[in-house]
Amino acid sequence: MATDDSVGSLEEQALKRKERLRALREKKSAGKGTEEGHNGDASAHEALPKPVFRSYKPEDETLKEAVIPEVSPAAIEQEIKEKVAVGKHEDLAKDVDLASLAPRKPDWDLKRDVSKKLEKLDRRTKRAIAELIRERLSSATSGQDLATAVNTASGPQNVDSDED
Repeated sequence: MATDDSVGSLEEQALKRKERLRALREKKSAGKGTEEGHNGDASAHEALPKPVFRSYKPEDETLKEAVIPEVSPAAIEQEIKEKVAVGKHEDLAKDVDLASLAPRKPDWDLKRDVSKKLEKLDRRTKRAIAELIRERLSSATSGQDLATAVNTASGPQNVDSDED
């Protein structure tokens, strides 16, 4: 019996849906029927928009009533003078940064990205140089005097340079 009740409720729901669809169809067809019935001469004149004459002057007296009057431009000279006066007070040359306007070299972004790494390397290089000088001085003090050790450390060396 439980299946009969569920089947009965399903059939009821299907009938309700069919009834709603039928009502929608009737409503739709009734809307079309009223539009077709009102296509008489009186409603056709009401449905047409009235002409707007902007760029030419009609010769018919009945059409002359629909002509839009010519509009003269508003006087805005005072407003423009005020805006120009306000604009003169601001000195734009001071606000412009010439560095941002000048073209940059093609590799500026690479230099910016590598600069942090180069700073670390510079610090390491300076430490290494200082350590080498200390070693030379400590080894030189045993056999030589301090001035000759410094001169040999700062003398010309055969080092290849990457900077061109």
